[in-house]
Amino acid sequence: MDRKYLANAIRALSMDGVQQANSGHPGAPMGMADIAEVLWRSHLNHNPSNPEWADRDRFVLSNGHGSMLIYSLLHLTGYELPTEELKNFRQLHSKTPGHPEYGYAPGIETTTGPLGQGITNAVGMALAEKTLAAQFNKESLDIVDHYTYVFMGDGCLMEGISHEACSLAGTLGLGKLIAFWDDNGISIDGEVEGWFSDDTPKRFEAYGWHVIPAIDGHDSDAINAAIEAAKSDPRPTLICTKTIIGFGSPNKSGSHDCHGAPLGAEEIAATRKQLGWEHGPFEIPTDVYAQWDAKEAGAAKEATWNEKLAAYEAAYPELAAEFKRRVNGELPAEWKQKTTQIIADLQANPANIASRKASQNALEAYGAMLPELLGGSADLAPSNLTMWSGSRSLSAEDASGNYIHYGVREFGMTAIMNGIALHGGFVPYGATFLMFMEYARNAMRMAALMKVQNIQVYTHDSIGLGEDGPTHQPVEQMASLRLTPNMSTWRPCDQVESAVAWKFAIERKDGPTSLIFSRQNLAQQERDAQQIADISKGAYVLKDCDGAPELILIATGSEVELAVNAAAELTEAGRKVRVVSMPATDVFDKQDKAYRESVLPSSVTARIAVEAGIADFWYKYVGFDGKVIGMTTFGESAPAQQLFDMFGFSVENVVKVAKDMLAG
Repeated sequence: MDRKYLANAIRALSMDGVQQANSGHPGAPMGMADIAEVLWRSHLNHNPSNPEWADRDRFVLSNGHGSMLIYSLLHLTGYELPTEELKNFRQLHSKTPGHPEYGYAPGIETTTGPLGQGITNAVGMALAEKTLAAQFNKESLDIVDHYTYVFMGDGCLMEGISHEACSLAGTLGLGKLIAFWDDNGISIDGEVEGWFSDDTPKRFEAYGWHVIPAIDGHDSDAINAAIEAAKSDPRPTLICTKTIIGFGSPNKSGSHDCHGAPLGAEEIAATRKQLGWEHGPFEIPTDVYAQWDAKEAGAAKEATWNEKLAAYEAAYPELAAEFKRRVNGELPAEWKQKTTQIIADLQANPANIASRKASQNALEAYGAMLPELLGGSADLAPSNLTMWSGSRSLSAEDASGNYIHYGVREFGMTAIMNGIALHGGFVPYGATFLMFMEYARNAMRMAALMKVQNIQVYTHDSIGLGEDGPTHQPVEQMASLRLTPNMSTWRPCDQVESAVAWKFAIERKDGPTSLIFSRQNLAQQERDAQQIADISKGAYVLKDCDGAPELILIATGSEVELAVNAAAELTEAGRKVRVVSMPATDVFDKQDKAYRESVLPSSVTARIAVEAGIADFWYKYVGFDGKVIGMTTFGESAPAQQLFDMFGFSVENVVKVAKDMLAG
């Protein structure tokens, strides 16, 4: 059957889906249909009957506005995505949302839409493949051996994150990453030459990529030859495909008119005629389905891989068991027992250290149990303290290590980590200063949206950064993270809470975790066994009084010590004061009502929250009649202690605010 005719099935379904929804982007799917047909029918190794097959090729639609392209492909090749779901494109509770969303339709490898992040996720997937292969493959038994393919448009290339990620991909020699640039010259505003005149092939050559220029995106033979050439090169490949947006539309092709709006019933009829597609809306002939169906071929490919895995298991039983554990996302059998003992030992051996150092110590303790930890930092490892004695740096020549030097690429790092998490086999963690999470915020939002395990270490957590001044001093960042749905945010007060925070992040498989650590030393707090257990509930009573408290002080991080010292002074003055350490507000909020009431009894309305972050966040815990000692402005350039005193983070000020409240 003619390949162009098979590609027209994608075009028809895409324009029909957008027309039915009266919303969407038909142009890109129609323009890239020929490329998709060659890739999916002749090269992509996948099994529609098992979308989670570990050694499948990954496909990422970075230009996610063209989502009807991937939905059409999944439907045609045999995934559980029936015609009714295509008809429900962009409708409530459908599996075909306006941009591809991970976890809805089978076969969607990542959520795309924010341009540039899809290609960056793909870099993470390709990096995970290379590293997992280096750690497990043996001669003639390459159980990890797959490609990551990406479609991307001009918008992805204009976004700065693509520079961060593609530069690193070239440096690390990710040879199984193959990207197709949909060079159609059109964006929403019109012809891109007025605002995008980069020499893209030279740009990628400068990154160290293999570049295949000037491929006719509607010539199947040329596309096929380009993919074969890409596979034979050890570098990541950019295939530059010149396409016509809205291909087949007689009046709108080549124009931004078909970029982000339905073609309209009249134009769709004209397009069907021009393409020779004599079938009704959402109608695909049986013989076309037969040519597209990949279930039998996919099952055969997976069966061949299963035979290879069985041979590997016979030759290397321990490695095979470890491989299965990691790709299944399971923790080691001894994890719970050992971590419980580690945390108890920390409590029994106090240390007044910065929580960033406590974080490094936790990595030292846990890392030996977790070869799946794949760490990194955005050029701040000596400050973030993210390397431990078992850290081994990755390189293009040797990818068997467990630590990535991301360079000054906070956004790229975070989205690459999303790709690593989505690929499987690793628990990624990365790091930067808390202030610079702003560069990476949208990638953390995407991690939360997708519910993937992305652990971010954010150090230098407050105005305590001191002389570097307000450009480096975070104020509103913790509140921003806490307000992000499905984000867990921890700000521990000492080495024990830090170890519990790391344990929580490693065990959490359904979303990202932000771990916020201090630069300055923090005093270790006294606790009994029950208090240690209660840390994992997000908040607990650290210091209490005899009888019912008349005042509750709530604090996190470096301000817990301040609250404890203020409580001691107030107690000496005859006041009944409770101190609550609340390292993770989101975790506390999920506890049952009885536990929350036991920590913050509703009968005690005199409450003061103390945190060197934005004040407004804390009123949900202290009430409008409570007080918050927090930040309402940016910081200043001065030594840390002077800043703490200036902004009211002192025992003297906490005691004064408390006495005024109790006197009133």
